[in-house]
Amino acid sequence: MSPLAQHGPSFLDRREAGRALVEPLASLKLENPLVLALPRGGVPVAREVATALGAELDLLLVRKIGAPGHAEYGLGAVAECSEHPQMVVSEEVLSLVHPPEGYLEAEQARQIEEIERRRLLWRGGREPIPLAGRDCIIVDDGVATGNTARVAIRAARQRGARQVILAVPVAPADVVESLSQEADQFICLRTPEPFIAVSLHYQHFGQLGDEQVLEMLG
Repeated sequence: MSPLAQHGPSFLDRREAGRALVEPLASLKLENPLVLALPRGGVPVAREVATALGAELDLLLVRKIGAPGHAEYGLGAVAECSEHPQMVVSEEVLSLVHPPEGYLEAEQARQIEEIERRRLLWRGGREPIPLAGRDCIIVDDGVATGNTARVAIRAARQRGARQVILAVPVAPADVVESLSQEADQFICLRTPEPFIAVSLHYQHFGQLGDEQVLEMLG
């Protein structure tokens, strides 16, 4: 029997995970914090955090770049930004999959187009809340490869955040170590071994639709 099967999921659902993040975040005593959710899965987690801290809530739109023919195999990620979009690429995965010439540029453009579609859908044309000079808490429901979290941190810095805090319920230990060098502070509640996938650490991990995202932001 695997360790996961023996001990069961770490969290009931995303809302419970968000409430568990509140105490360690509150202890940081941040001034005028802004909570940035990575949609879709990070939105219910971030909403619990923002409500408990009395903080504003906004989205930070990111998209994974999958490997050729294997969209779920994370090659990199791209994030919205005020001027030039941020992109990160996993050199390890890049050396394994050898994408054809022009693939990354084409995928970046395609994902930026999808980010723009979601921005219009979820924000309705509203401009993002300015990050300049603020303590920004980036929240997701978990981290696997770290690509989307890494590009989100860099995008927040590019937009002028005073301090960038990454807060997630669960992540692999090696990814925590790597991302701790990117964020000013990184709060991760669980680093289970074996990790396998974010979804396995939740009892309930349903997919969220656009309507649910809009409701939680509303």
